[in-house]
Amino acid sequence: MRKVKIWIECARLRTLPVSLSGVVIAIGLALWQQSASVIPSLLCVVFALLAQIVSNMANEYFDYLKGTDKPGRVGPRRGVTEGDIQPTTLRNVTAALLVLDCAVGLCLLPYGGWWMLPVGIFIAIFAIAYSAGPYPLSYHGLGEAAVFVFFGIVPVVFTHYVNVHTVSPGLEFHPLVILASMTIGFMGVNVLLVNNYRDVDDDREAGKKTSVVIFGRKPAAAAYLINGYVAVALLSPLWLGATLGSDTLPLWTLAAPVIYLIMHTVSWYKLSTRTGAALNPLLGGTARNMLLFTIILFAAFLMGGW
Repeated sequence: MRKVKIWIECARLRTLPVSLSGVVIAIGLALWQQSASVIPSLLCVVFALLAQIVSNMANEYFDYLKGTDKPGRVGPRRGVTEGDIQPTTLRNVTAALLVLDCAVGLCLLPYGGWWMLPVGIFIAIFAIAYSAGPYPLSYHGLGEAAVFVFFGIVPVVFTHYVNVHTVSPGLEFHPLVILASMTIGFMGVNVLLVNNYRDVDDDREAGKKTSVVIFGRKPAAAAYLINGYVAVALLSPLWLGATLGSDTLPLWTLAAPVIYLIMHTVSWYKLSTRTGAALNPLLGGTARNMLLFTIILFAAFLMGGW
């Protein structure tokens, strides 16, 4: 059981709502448009989760090689740093999961078309380039931008696309899809902000220039708060439609923004008043807020319909 726990920590399961939320909200939008398909939806779920696990494991491996993670770190235990996992084992498992994820991506081509192949290749490169390569994104203050694109825009837009384009042509890139992708992007960025906020001292010492290292804790906390409110505001057309009864979404759809903003504000207060290991629960809490928002909205989409 201890080995299982070590690998679970390595995969960073608490952060997986970041990748899952984008896929779920895209499937919900497709259901709302009565155009969802089971097989491509499931493939997108598996692809997104595997891609994030690969990215998480690659991040741990390359942070170990660079000496960024040290034994006894403030954040969650890192198996390879503490000697629980051999570096070569982690590297090989990461590579195997990347190959598996690419195979899942190839299964989506019949639904999305061959033009999606370069998209999949780009995603695979990002999973590694986030922490490795000649210009690792997370080491140059670009981690949040990468999360916004690859855990917000990409999963929402392309999951929706493979569901809708053969059933309801013309709805593939509906404005709500773009707004929803940005909403998920901002919420996902907040999960990374918590991680970098907690690790700012260790990152600064290791020469890892995250956005929090560059701008400081106070601007990062302010950005965290603003991101959540901007994320909700982007979907104002949905909230307004539910309020006025001008679309098919039930009034209780408004529970999504209300509950999320309450939980988000509480999380921001905790972020602003805690340091070190006390911030560890907030990482999963921020991901939980995001997933709960997505689940409520998914349920509203499921009960609605164009």
